[in-house]
Amino acid sequence: MNYKKSAEEILQAIGGKDNIHSMTHCATRLRLVLNDESQVDEAALSEMEVVKGTFSTGGQYQIIIGSGTVNKVYNELEKVAGKADTSHESEEEPQRKQHMNPIQRLVKLLSDIFVPIIPAIVAGGLLMGLNNILTAPGLFYDKQSLIEVHDQFAGLAGMINIFANAPFTLLPILIGFSAAKRFGGNAFLGAALGMILVHPDLMNAYEYPKALEAGKAIPHWDLFGLKINQVGYQGQVLPMLVAAYILAKIERGLRKITPTVLDNLLTSLLSIFITAFLTFLFVGPITRTIGYWISDGLTWLYDIGGAIGGLIFGLLYAPIVITGMHHSFIAIETQLIADSSSTGGSFIFPIATMSNVAQGAAALAAFFIVKENKKLKGVASAAGISALLGITEPAMFGVNLKLRYPFIGAIIGSGIGAAYISFFKVKAIALGTAGIPGFISISATNGGWLHYGIGMVIAFVIAFIVTYALSYRSTYKNEA
Repeated sequence: MNYKKSAEEILQAIGGKDNIHSMTHCATRLRLVLNDESQVDEAALSEMEVVKGTFSTGGQYQIIIGSGTVNKVYNELEKVAGKADTSHESEEEPQRKQHMNPIQRLVKLLSDIFVPIIPAIVAGGLLMGLNNILTAPGLFYDKQSLIEVHDQFAGLAGMINIFANAPFTLLPILIGFSAAKRFGGNAFLGAALGMILVHPDLMNAYEYPKALEAGKAIPHWDLFGLKINQVGYQGQVLPMLVAAYILAKIERGLRKITPTVLDNLLTSLLSIFITAFLTFLFVGPITRTIGYWISDGLTWLYDIGGAIGGLIFGLLYAPIVITGMHHSFIAIETQLIADSSSTGGSFIFPIATMSNVAQGAAALAAFFIVKENKKLKGVASAAGISALLGITEPAMFGVNLKLRYPFIGAIIGSGIGAAYISFFKVKAIALGTAGIPGFISISATNGGWLHYGIGMVIAFVIAFIVTYALSYRSTYKNEA
């Protein structure tokens, strides 16, 4: 594929470089803020082989290209348009805020912070899943793990365990870097603040609840009559997000009032010191508690809701993806998995898999249903397989929403599949690919793998059958 030519054609179809206010991309889509969306030539875009679909939401025009290709097209688009990635607050946000409500702004904020660190989290998650295969008792042998029977693999399991836990244990460093940059501050100061919050001389955050429960003394600093707990924030999301926001605001405020000759000396020093002090004094303890409440509350709702709760979530997951709000789940999932010893893992990942598989099944059904539109058939086959492997946007936006009835079939299949796995409390202990390869991320205890597989089969079959049934009543069979 000629990526430069594709980028040039896209640029022409969206009204030229003068119509681009800002641009960035995610795993599958170009995300463009355009000065005038009425200039977009939808017909020209739909004819391009590289384009799988388009839609506009929250003031952002999105062009679906696909995983592994979008970044190459984007790199060429940067060159031909003469614009760089502008996903941070200072350049893009004023234009976006004109079109976004508060919920959309929050989702966009979380997306900007967490999407860049997903590769690190997913890598750690998949390694965690691999460690689970090696150490889970009863998976290959009765009541014994693989390394208990074959102890020559014990060293490998120990090494993988350290590799897997590092991104989660030191999560505040990743979040600190990304969040500080997003809030308009110095990303390296954000990383330094994250390092402070996970310093090895502090009590480990995972040991803190156990110490409280056992009534043990918590180490603290005595400072002007204040007792400030020396407790770290390993694996914590909310404390680092709030701390990074405070850091960026303090840094930007100081740069406005600090003389240029003293800026490099004082701004970084005061920003880090003041933010870290405030974080350990009250920001951290308060947000840590709120984080516990959120994790425990969601886990309680999932456990109580059972199949009904799973059904509702499964039905709503794809519509949530349309709005982009699913990006906010990354923060929640990360916290649930980081606290998996108490939460059991994330219930969101398995339900996302049911939705992705159902979208893939509906797209593949559309492949057999549609007769006249050759391009749509080609997109349906490739996008359907892609969705089964965890990348769902080409199938959802390029096929199912265009024809409408496959999308209805997909959400029905997703809901029933999600109800099944929710009944059996299937949870993920790691982040990974929400599709067929997701087995490695699922907890193998209590038949988790078996029920995960059955759930995918249910979601696929129901979505495929319902899509085929609805096609006989649809006027959109050969359109789009």
